[in-house]
Amino acid sequence: MDAFLIVGLLIVLFAVLTVVRSVRIVPQARARNVERLGRYHSTLKPGLSFVIPYIDRVYPMIDLREQVVSFRPQPVITEDNLVVEIDTVLYFQVTDPRAAAYEIANYIQAVEQLTVTTLRNVVGSLDLEMTLTSRDTINSQLRGVLDEATGKWGIRVNRVEIKAIDPPKSIKEAMEKQMRAERDKRAAILNAEGQRQSQILTAEGDKQSAVLRAEGDRSAAILKAQGQSQAIDEVFQAVHRNDPDPQLLAYQYLQMLPELAKGPGNTFWVIPSEVTSALQGVSKAFTEVLPRSAATREASEIPEISETAARESAEAEKAAAEAVAEAAETDSGLRQLGSAATAHADPLADLQENRHRTTP
Repeated sequence: MDAFLIVGLLIVLFAVLTVVRSVRIVPQARARNVERLGRYHSTLKPGLSFVIPYIDRVYPMIDLREQVVSFRPQPVITEDNLVVEIDTVLYFQVTDPRAAAYEIANYIQAVEQLTVTTLRNVVGSLDLEMTLTSRDTINSQLRGVLDEATGKWGIRVNRVEIKAIDPPKSIKEAMEKQMRAERDKRAAILNAEGQRQSQILTAEGDKQSAVLRAEGDRSAAILKAQGQSQAIDEVFQAVHRNDPDPQLLAYQYLQMLPELAKGPGNTFWVIPSEVTSALQGVSKAFTEVLPRSAATREASEIPEISETAARESAEAEKAAAEAVAEAAETDSGLRQLGSAATAHADPLADLQENRHRTTP
């Protein structure tokens, strides 16, 4: 009895195990290949599927999503015989699970080796500078070669990117020195351009300033000359309108004598003979009795004022006589004038001042 029970339990357990092995659930974006009696039979799609247990063999799932694989840096020799290490990244997707399982044993390793060989062929025809600046060209060539070779493996290569290009340390130092020299050159050029522009602007400013200053000096000289011309014309017209007598001209001549003696080089000077006659005319002009004005007549009526006027008049006549005598002495020849020449102030200025005081 116990033996039949054990056999029955074993049969039930076998049946449950058989049912479980015949049912397969495949997730989304996955696929599983099925072999029947050693031959490829079908590919299980996402969802619930049934197989014949003990006859069909179900292989592990294959991911149908796009995958990213980063390969380790590979040494590559450039056209100018420099060894650089290039690190690549591959983006691919399995499009045919059957081909990916039966056309290639390990498609990841195959893609890596194909990438390395293709990369060496492409970079070997470029120098270091072109390698560093032609990443897009290298990527497109790698993608074309890999996509063509992996098509029969049921794989589509979407993108190939070069993640890093590492030249040797000595080349890096040389490149840094070159870049530093280029930056110094650009800085020197910019500095020189700035100095040149500054000098040009300064020169233009100096030029405009000089032109404006010259125009101002010219206008000032013209205005000054016009003013002097008008002043001379006014003096000339005034002299002709007032019709000056010889006594006035002689007096003006005497006023200029001290100015002539003030020059540093004038150690002696000549008084012409006409000065004597001029002085006589001036003395006569001051000593002549002029008609008195109403104020003079009123002052003469006051005893104190009349006595003061008489006394000042006598002093003026005496000073005029002394001036005539002095001019007569210098008429004989040359007279040495030193520093005291300027001390001889105009003797007739006192006479005129006294005359003004006596005539209110």
